[in-house]
Amino acid sequence: MKYYIGLALGPASTIETGLAVVEDTGKIILIDKLFKVRDIILFFENYSSLKQSKICVSLPWDNSMLEGKWRILSKPYQQVATNKNMPNRDNWTQRYSKRGWEYFKELNDKGIDIIRTELYLARQILKLSSYFKERTPADCKFLQNTLKLEYGFDEIPSNMMPAAQLEAIVCALIARKFDTENESCKELFNFCGLKTVI
Repeated sequence: MKYYIGLALGPASTIETGLAVVEDTGKIILIDKLFKVRDIILFFENYSSLKQSKICVSLPWDNSMLEGKWRILSKPYQQVATNKNMPNRDNWTQRYSKRGWEYFKELNDKGIDIIRTELYLARQILKLSSYFKERTPADCKFLQNTLKLEYGFDEIPSNMMPAAQLEAIVCALIARKFDTENESCKELFNFCGLKTVI
């Protein structure tokens, strides 16, 4: 039996991290919310089927900004380290957070299969993107219903689930896709020593 673990990592300990464990049959075994990195470490240390699992961890956005007037949503539209007149002070052009990367790299060095993914692109590849603004109630309801109807997750309840848990299921789907359809997965880049795929 193989297991696919999806971890939708939050950018800080104040923002929830979603966790989903899915069997190779497509049945959801566990859905949970975590907050601190030590909670994530505690889960993996107590998880008995780590060697039989493929893990996919999302790349969280880096919330640190140069000044308070900047918004996190402006980061994806800025040029990255190409303009000489805009110095990279305080690493403000860094788009993704390195939160927890040491532990994931350590797990990978121990022989545990770990990949990273970019959630926005992963949702597009899996045909789970909606026309609504990301993480709004309408977007979450769309994602929840699509996961239930298109991907056959009957365990998903009809009442609204948190966005982080739904995104964790998307990460688990990417882990399954990488395991079963390796040829169709694209490697985007290497982030902190781990492959980032969609």
